[in-house]
Amino acid sequence: MTWIKICGITSLEDASVAADAGANAVGFVFYKQSPRNIDPEKVREIVGQLPAEVEKVGVFVDESPERIIAVAERAELTALQLHVGSSFGGHGQQGWRFGNRKIYLALPAAEFLDAGAQWVGSNQRSTVISAIFLDSGTSEQPGGTGKAFDWQKAALLVEAMTKTANVVVAGGLNPLNVAEAVRILKPWGVDVASGVEATPGKKDATKVQAFIAAVRRTERS
Repeated sequence: MTWIKICGITSLEDASVAADAGANAVGFVFYKQSPRNIDPEKVREIVGQLPAEVEKVGVFVDESPERIIAVAERAELTALQLHVGSSFGGHGQQGWRFGNRKIYLALPAAEFLDAGAQWVGSNQRSTVISAIFLDSGTSEQPGGTGKAFDWQKAALLVEAMTKTANVVVAGGLNPLNVAEAVRILKPWGVDVASGVEATPGKKDATKVQAFIAAVRRTERS
């Protein structure tokens, strides 16, 4: 079953909509430049009222390990999504340890597709990184761009990554195109923020439900 994350949650109402619709995870953005930025204390209040089986993912951009840990503990997160450059390349993973929380590594697809960079992974699946998020973000806007990368062009990249890691596709997904993304890329998971919003930071319940339903229909077909 495809793992589904609804990101950019800023209220209990939106988190509950996602959980009730069948999302596997909800994401909270701790990045001041984002319109979806949220306070750890507010996240703690939301998390305390969500089902235990729903993952509570904190999204961090260029943050120190010390702050990540502090926020994760305060907000009671179960997973961390870390945005770094493609130079990580699958190496140095032993340094990414934040307790027993899952670690998701976000990489910009453009750095591989446009610059011709190659995916360099180990011959074994990582025991530290739970999944790699392949996103359409840039250094100026790490996420929430509302734009998709070239899925056809990325198919071989995702296939290569899948040999050593779970791959989550993000960026520009919405209820109308997510089925195509799943069909072309066959990812382990999908992640959406702006594609299911009424306004930045406020989810549209109908879009959230339609997005998740579209993924599940694709699985059945």
